[in-house]
Amino acid sequence: MQPANRDVRLSAIRDKVEAGQRLSFEDGVHLYENVDLFTLSELANLVRERKNGNNAYYNVNTHLNPTNVCVYRCTFCAFRADLKSPKGYVMSDAQILERAAEADRRGATELHIVGGLHHQLPYEWYLNVVRIIHEAHPRLHLKAYTAVEWDWFQRLTGRPTKDLLAEFKAAGLGSLPGGGAEIFHPEVRDKICEHKADAASWLRIHREAHRLGLRSNATMLYGQIEEVRHRVDHLVRLRELQDETGGFQTFIPLAFHPDNTNLSHIPKPSGLLDLKTMAVSRLMLDNFPHVKAYWVMLGIKTAQVALSFGADDLDGTVVHEKIYHDAGSDSPQELSVEEIRRLIREAGRVPVERDTLYNEVLREDSRWSTGRSLQLLAN
Repeated sequence: MQPANRDVRLSAIRDKVEAGQRLSFEDGVHLYENVDLFTLSELANLVRERKNGNNAYYNVNTHLNPTNVCVYRCTFCAFRADLKSPKGYVMSDAQILERAAEADRRGATELHIVGGLHHQLPYEWYLNVVRIIHEAHPRLHLKAYTAVEWDWFQRLTGRPTKDLLAEFKAAGLGSLPGGGAEIFHPEVRDKICEHKADAASWLRIHREAHRLGLRSNATMLYGQIEEVRHRVDHLVRLRELQDETGGFQTFIPLAFHPDNTNLSHIPKPSGLLDLKTMAVSRLMLDNFPHVKAYWVMLGIKTAQVALSFGADDLDGTVVHEKIYHDAGSDSPQELSVEEIRRLIREAGRVPVERDTLYNEVLREDSRWSTGRSLQLLAN
């Protein structure tokens, strides 16, 4: 009877997907636990192409991690350093501006800024990072600071995060990355990052950003100590906030890299789990326009295959990424535009360059401009 019951459940899920109806928590668990990879690909690809056709998006971006000194000691992190550690660093204004200038020279449209929570640096230092870059390179979109960092800024200042977000927006902040979400469920979160912003704080900060007109991304760190039910719970919570605000652009499943962390005894997620998580995420997050296969964490080959498992975005050139490479990622430090476009074409998709807000980027020689809104098309 058990196989027959599973077939009935899958048939009902398929009917929902084909009709564009929402899947339940129980449907998500069933997809993870009982449905084969090829069926998941078929269903997720149906949703992916319904939303984004045959397009696969990428951008030209550079990462900036201004400091790795961090007050928190998350068990999954290999990037952080203690204040007196030889590994620790704090970039000067000159170094920060040179990184921004390099990005501008390379034709980047985005600077992705995240880092450690340095307990001896004032709030104004973090604000200054955004302000000086925006003043020197106003065309660069600054996607800056995770919700965990915004929560830290609130602790530093005693001021509401909505006021801090507004102050940063005035200084040049363009949007928020999705990091720091990890796994929302307290059974997991309390074990892997017990002292930093909890799920309610993460969701509140993104809600406040959306209300200020700031778009953001969302992530989930899978393949560590969580169970299937924790992952599906995480997706449902994100979906509920998106119903409320509509401010999320992209969901990025992040494969856990255990090397050099306090969870180094845990094996890396398998390619099977990577693709299954991509597909289930696409199916559960019916109100998210985009799902990203972040090649830095997945590896190039898996990210390429993920374009048939619900993903419609490969991220970008990602110059100077440190956080996941410190944790053992063996992907390249960067990809050229030509390489990204080749990978997309090999996967049978059409490469489309976007900016951070999903406007099409048009290039002529060394100049670039934005065209139609790909976000509106996706919706």
